[in-house]
Amino acid sequence: MDDETPAPEPDRPDATPAPSPDPLERALHAARALVLADLAAGDVARPEVVSLVEESVSHRRWWVGQWPEGVEFVAGLVAQDVQDALMERYGRWPLCPVCAEAEPHALEVEPELGPDPHWVCGKAGVVVAAVGALGGADGAGGPDGAGGAGPV
Repeated sequence: MDDETPAPEPDRPDATPAPSPDPLERALHAARALVLADLAAGDVARPEVVSLVEESVSHRRWWVGQWPEGVEFVAGLVAQDVQDALMERYGRWPLCPVCAEAEPHALEVEPELGPDPHWVCGKAGVVVAAVGALGGADGAGGPDGAGGAGPV
C-alpha cells in the first residue's frame, strides 16, 4: 500500500480522557498554590506552616460544600485563615513593604469576602499585590524575609 495515511485506530475504552476536576477542587488547588507562593516569597513555607495551609483548605472544602456560591471566594479566605493562624503561632504575616514605620504591621486581604483577593496596606490604602503574587511586590518576599514578608 502506497498510502501513508495511517489507518484509524479502533475505539479503545482505555483511551477516554480523564474527567476534569470539579470547580470546587480546582478552586481549592488554586487557593493552595497562591497562598504557598506568597509564603515561599517570604521564605516562611516551612512544613509546619504548609500544614496550616492544608488545614485551611480542608476547612474551606467543607465550607464551600455548605455554600457552593462561595467557591470564588476560597483563595482570599485561605489566605486570611493562614494569616490568622500565623498570627496566633508566629507573628504578623505578611508584613507591609510599603510603610516605613517603627511599628511593623501586616497587610490585609481585600475584599474580605469576594473574588480577586489582593494584599492591601490598610494604613496607606495601597494595593501591594494580588494574593499569590507577593514575590513580585517591591520589597516583599526576599529570601531573608527582608522587606516585611516574614512573620514578626
